[in-house]
Amino acid sequence: MRIAMIGTGYVGLVSGACFSEFGTNVVCVDKDETKINKLHENIMPIFEPGLDKLVENNVSGGRLEFTTDLKEAVQSADAVFIAVGTPTRRGDGHADLSYVYGAAKEIAEAMDGYTVVVTKSTVPVGTGDEVERIIRETRPDADFDVVSNPEFLREGSAIEDFMRPDRVVIGTESERAQEVMRQLYRPLFLIETPILFTQRRTSELIKYAANTFLAAKITFINEIADLCEEVGADVQAVSKGIGLDGRIGKKFLHAGPGYGGSCFPKDTLALVKTAQQYGRPLKIIETVVDVNEQRKKQMAEKVIKACGGSVDGKKIAVLGVAFKPNTDDMRDSPSLDIIPALQEAGASVAAFDPEAMGEAKEMLSGVDWKENSYDTMDNADALVLITEWNEFRMLDLDRVKGLLNAPVMVDLRNVYNRQEMKDAGFDYTCIGRPKLED
Repeated sequence: MRIAMIGTGYVGLVSGACFSEFGTNVVCVDKDETKINKLHENIMPIFEPGLDKLVENNVSGGRLEFTTDLKEAVQSADAVFIAVGTPTRRGDGHADLSYVYGAAKEIAEAMDGYTVVVTKSTVPVGTGDEVERIIRETRPDADFDVVSNPEFLREGSAIEDFMRPDRVVIGTESERAQEVMRQLYRPLFLIETPILFTQRRTSELIKYAANTFLAAKITFINEIADLCEEVGADVQAVSKGIGLDGRIGKKFLHAGPGYGGSCFPKDTLALVKTAQQYGRPLKIIETVVDVNEQRKKQMAEKVIKACGGSVDGKKIAVLGVAFKPNTDDMRDSPSLDIIPALQEAGASVAAFDPEAMGEAKEMLSGVDWKENSYDTMDNADALVLITEWNEFRMLDLDRVKGLLNAPVMVDLRNVYNRQEMKDAGFDYTCIGRPKLED
């Protein structure tokens, strides 16, 4: 079986590489010639642990190719996956589907024989209907089916998520298309992965419902953390206590500076807009979106308070700017709100991130970017941990204390033990946990 993957962004590249690992012949297509040339040299456009090796192995094995020639790739494909971006549309908050619809038209023009067109991009309910209409209008003679197959990949663990997923969702009522999809996912059938066949519109909604539910869990525990700080409770114990309830579960109950990244911010907003469009507003998710936006801004106030109420003229050291560890993704990262707010309050900022500084330099101005963790701290008045990379979890506290002008640390990910920080002589501020009394 042979497939074409349209788009070599995060979803397209990871999915294409993983399908080729299953033994499928995959051609990944992108209009960006520079990106394709770099992929031919095994230079990845994104940071994802293990992806470069996976790509290299399957290119060497003859199962994975990269090209800018969409027509040739589509003509020889049994299935064509649309894996292009669906960013938030400027001005109204809806998902921008122009790339999806553009790809659908080009696919229609190139198809030769029966083809399953699969929407892998995250798209609002009804997008598959419009993709089908575009293809039918462009090629009335075409023999095809349109399928929804949303991705559930977590940045930083995407390969494992694809190879051993919780579930695979496939939206189509065509028996012919179902058989093609069964063949593509046969390796997952063999390890008894739950594979849900459903209607196309249902499949599209499952993706949004899943992401917004998880975003709601994050926002819920963040608000509980704020309450914990006021009443003297420990949010980590609260999280454990409720997470042990099997109906709730322990995942996504870690208090922090708010969610970010490529999915949750745009997907929550897109679902809100879709629900409003259909006259069925989702009040819970509307609140989640609002609370999360405010939370990221509030984190700068927490830093300022830890610094005695003012950071004017002070140097702040920042560890981690990516929205989460094991990725270089800066999209909607809390650091994009926190750092400018500190600068506006008069602080100078030195920062380090193991992978995201290249992208961050284009999005954050006036930051003194350092080569390692400890360089950021030299002569700084406070240390702020925004992203919990593993290398930040075991800092040499004596060295940190010696480099800082004052032993002030603001831990926005609750990485460190309060008692250990107190014993080490730090003025330690974290999320949802009261300070230990002297």
